[in-house]
This record gives sequence, C-alpha cells and structure tokens, in this order.
Amino acid sequence: MSSEDRRTRSPATDVLVVDDEEDIRELIELSLLRMGLACDTAGTVEQARQLLERQRYRLCLTDMRLPDGDGLELVEYIQSRHPGLPVAVITAFGSIETAIRALKLGAFDFVTKPVELKSLRELVGNALRGGKENAGEHTGRDLIGRSAALAQLRAQIDKLARNQAPVFIHGESGTGKEVIARLIHSLGPRAGAPFVPVNCGAISPELMESEFFGHKKGSFTGAASDKQGLFQAASGGTLFLDEVGELPLSMQVKLLRAIQERAVRPVGGHGEEPVDVRILSASHRDLGQLVADRQFRQDLYFRINVITLRVPALRERPEDIPDLAAHVLARLAGREGTAPRRLSAAALATLQQHPFPGNVRELENLLERACALCDGEEIGLQDIDLHPTEGLMRALPRHDEHEFADDPEADSDDERIRVLRMLDETRWNRSAAARRLGMTLRQLRYRLQKWGME
Repeated sequence: MSSEDRRTRSPATDVLVVDDEEDIRELIELSLLRMGLACDTAGTVEQARQLLERQRYRLCLTDMRLPDGDGLELVEYIQSRHPGLPVAVITAFGSIETAIRALKLGAFDFVTKPVELKSLRELVGNALRGGKENAGEHTGRDLIGRSAALAQLRAQIDKLARNQAPVFIHGESGTGKEVIARLIHSLGPRAGAPFVPVNCGAISPELMESEFFGHKKGSFTGAASDKQGLFQAASGGTLFLDEVGELPLSMQVKLLRAIQERAVRPVGGHGEEPVDVRILSASHRDLGQLVADRQFRQDLYFRINVITLRVPALRERPEDIPDLAAHVLARLAGREGTAPRRLSAAALATLQQHPFPGNVRELENLLERACALCDGEEIGLQDIDLHPTEGLMRALPRHDEHEFADDPEADSDDERIRVLRMLDETRWNRSAAARRLGMTLRQLRYRLQKWGME
C-alpha cells in the first residue's frame, strides 16, 4: 500500500491483522474487504508495532503465536501505548485458558482456529460499533454519588464495557448489581442488542434447562410449541445471570458447556444452535467459598469470573447519601406529580450514620415511607423510621479486629486509595500488589478484610 493511499483512506475503517501464516492473513483480509473495511497485515510483533506507530486503527486482530513473540505481548503493548484500540486474539482450538489470559490483559474478544468467518464478522462488527457508539460518552451516568469508591467503580465499568470478557459482579444485596450490569452493556458494542436479566434463584430446577436453552414442541408434557430460551433471546447482546451462586450443580455443567462452545441444545432438539452472547453474572455470596464447599463448580467459577467487579456497600460511602437521597426523592415526586421533598439537616446526618445493611434498596424504601409519613415539604427526623439493625449487622462479614490492631494506616482513606490503585494496576494480583506496596501478603489481606473487600 502506497504512502499516498495511507494518507487518503479513512482511519475509521482500518483493521490491523497480525498473523505469521500468509493464507490466514489473506483469508481474513478478503473477509474484511467484503465488509467494506480496509486492512493492513503484519507477520511479526515488530512489524505490527511499526504499523501501529504510523497508522491509526479501529481494531487489531492478532494471532497468539508469532515468530518474535506472542499475542499477549501485543495486547499489553496496545493497552499501554494505544489504550483506546480494541484488540482481539486468534487462538488455537482448545486453548481457552490462553484466551482468558488475553481477556484479563484487556483484549476485546477472541476467536479460535480454524477461524469461522461468521464468528469473525460478528467480532469485527461488535468492535467497530463499540468504538463508534461510545465515543465521547460519559461512563456511569446512572451511578449517583461523588465518593472515591464510586469514581473507581466508574473507571472500572468504562474499561469493562470496551471488551467482551465475562465479568462477575460481587456485592451485598441492594448495592445495585443489575444497574452496573446494564451500564456495562449500554456502554459497550452490544448496546443495540438485548440485555436479558435472569434471577437464577427464582427459576424452578425442573424448568431451568428449558428456560435457559429453550425446548422443542412435544419434548415434554406441556410443551405445546417451540420455545426460545434465554440464551437465544439474548443473542447478539448480554445475558445477565443474577445470583448465579444459586444454580444447582446439574445446571452448572450445562451452563459451562454452553459458555465454552458458544452454542446451546434446546430440550428435545437434535443439534446445537450457535449463540453469540456476553455473559455477566452477579451474586452476594462468596463464590470462592462455594467452590471450596463443593457447591459451585470450579471450572464454571473460572469461566464466569475472568474479571471480578466489587460493588462497595453503602456504609462504605456515606458521603454519597445526600446525592442518592435527592435522586430518590426527585423520582418519587415525579411519580406523584408533586414538588420534591427535602431532608432536614438532622435527618440527613442520621441517615449518614446508619449502617444500611440493605444498602441502596433500603435507603429507597426508607425514603418512600418517609414521604408517606411526612405532612410538609421537609422530611424531619421524626419521619425517618430506622428499623433496628443489630441482628442484620451481625450477619454481615466480621473480621479479626485484633490482628494488626497497632496498624493505624489500615484506617486511613489515603491508605485505602493507595492499596486499591495498586490492586487495580496489578489486576488484583494480591502477591504482586503487596510487593509493590512494600507490605506482606498477610498485611494486605488484613486490610482487605477490614474494608470488607477480601
């Protein structure tokens, strides 16, 4: 390609393909040309780096094995030098673990060899739509508050929305896990496709397979017609598995296969149907402990828990309560067609001191009751009905408060921010973070336990 061509073509349609096999490069290039996309190719990591420095691209597609390195090196290079560029990897069939490593490093998605052109076109389309639709968007528009914990959460959501890695959202009940899942979906390349939430604890075990994968007419008593499953309903979009820890072991096996093969077999069907969905999951339970207790499959745990997103409890960010309360009161007023009520200073101070074991959901219910009880425009302390929470608080995780009791830094906000930033930089590799922070792994674990983040 001439330098004149390079200057005149549109960078919005450029894809860089990196593979040392010429026939694979030609196959992918032809497929991209049929999609109306211009393409550059490289056979080595070094050639790819040179092209990246000279030309802007919308997507980089790289093989894992290259003569002078591997795709993981290129993923890391792009994340550091060209952080807005989505990069997808081509990996050998059966090397899912390697693909997961790439996703953790920031890769957008992956395809396996031999490359299926339909899957390739879907991946490329998702990546290019993501860059176009999300340009200039502000992340976390539905997250109310200005605390440091929420700012960090917004930044994490922004990163996770740009790739296709499975995300496990962990947080207490009422913290807004589904809100966060919807944000990840709406800010990503699948925003125009369905977002299908399902509460795994609310489906009868006998009906789970039919609900998830669909069924064919006559496959069991009562199956009067073909039925589409949740996977098919979410095709092209996102399937959100809320309270995934409630899935029975028998269903976990089938779910694992569907995620691995990207295909489902309807009940009574004779063949598998391909599905293209991104999996987001959530639970208030500790999946790691469920794995240790043999209540959750370890292989499924690692598949859905490629990246963990922890949602802070409301008691960890009391400075967000004024904004949250104002938002809730405005919404209630809009529903009733009245002017928004306001909280008195005493009522607001009391709310900020309340531990809120039910988190944001408890705050919403409390304010709705207060509006019903309040006669004027201001909600006073007498209108706030705080239920006793001693028993509920005893049910929340407790940690050893005596170990490292002489460590004053563990209670410092600056220390918490420093630790969280380092954990984010090391992608929550606790051993690496502890070394870089100059503390022992035990000391780091103590801090995380004290902050409720272990």
